Amino acid sequence: MKKITRKNFFKGLALGTISLPFAIRGCGSDNFAQNKSSTSGILNSKKYQWKCVTTWPPNFPVLGEGAILFSKWVKEMSGGRMEIKVFGGGELVPSLEAFDAVQSGAADMAHGCAYYWAGKSKAAQFFATVPFGMNAQQMNAWIINGGGLELWEELYANFGLIPMPGGNTGVQMGGWFNREINSLADFKGLKMRMPGLGGKVLERAGGAPVLLAGGEIYTGLERGIIDATEWIGPFHDSSMGFHEIAKYYYSPGWHEPGTMLEFFFNKERFEELPEDLQAIMRTAAMRVNHWMLLEFEQKNAEYLSKLTELGVDIRYFPQEVLAELKLYTETIIEELTTEDPFTKKVYDSYLAFRKKASAWSELTEKVFYNSLQNS
Repeated sequence: MKKITRKNFFKGLALGTISLPFAIRGCGSDNFAQNKSSTSGILNSKKYQWKCVTTWPPNFPVLGEGAILFSKWVKEMSGGRMEIKVFGGGELVPSLEAFDAVQSGAADMAHGCAYYWAGKSKAAQFFATVPFGMNAQQMNAWIINGGGLELWEELYANFGLIPMPGGNTGVQMGGWFNREINSLADFKGLKMRMPGLGGKVLERAGGAPVLLAGGEIYTGLERGIIDATEWIGPFHDSSMGFHEIAKYYYSPGWHEPGTMLEFFFNKERFEELPEDLQAIMRTAAMRVNHWMLLEFEQKNAEYLSKLTELGVDIRYFPQEVLAELKLYTETIIEELTTEDPFTKKVYDSYLAFRKKASAWSELTEKVFYNSLQNS
């Protein structure tokens, strides 16, 4: 057999007298074996079919849409090798059982919000939002670049899951009420749909937090199961018809100043995927994370004007009410971090980043917004 030199090796590739598989073997079988895992996704045409459950109603705008776009983009980037069927809440499992479904393997992945899983771990809700805490861009910075994701992964690994950022709502509205909120006393006995740490603050103020999935809120408010509700902002709130059954629309959303959504995956199944498909999934999640915040900004700006045209009574929480709710928030967080070492570890990271981010925003964004108000 003629000896293959560097020169005639490349000449043979160009002329087609040497095939690519032979060329790969000629590069050294040991080296190829060592790198087989990193190229297996490229050489392997195996197709995968996954199930994704969500905590949102089927085909729900923006939130459920984000999961559908994720599926679409993954299929496109993988050349059709990865297909993900998205199920809305209740189609495969109830909305608030998504965590268990992915952990058990009944579904491969899910889209939701980490504060729904506070019953699994107190630390989980800090990866969603903190009352009077960081806004969307600060949350994204902490999670993606400031060490938050590593802590999130450490927590979810205990449940056999892998989390990824999956969108952000931006600053939310404070909610819909059928009573005026003039003082903290107006929260007493109030049954209000409010998850996460905000619900704990409401309870401390004398209210009764109720955890309802999105698809159940209108009926709950209409039938008196709840007296008030928060959801997101003008786009979703008007689409769900809350202005038809509630008198007052309050601002700001002190309880959710920048709520991070999530994708989470069955860890074993994710790690079984070829490395290129894993990278595609991470890329698609990051794209959804960016798209969703921008979509919320656009839609809420548009629909605020529509609610105003409808004559919705938009109110502001009194400053003294917000100040008292903030004190309750600080007390509750202190209690949670004292009770659970990992929650303290997460919050210490959150707080350290927030102090730096706040100093920067005080110097820049706050000054800018104040100058607009005074102009």
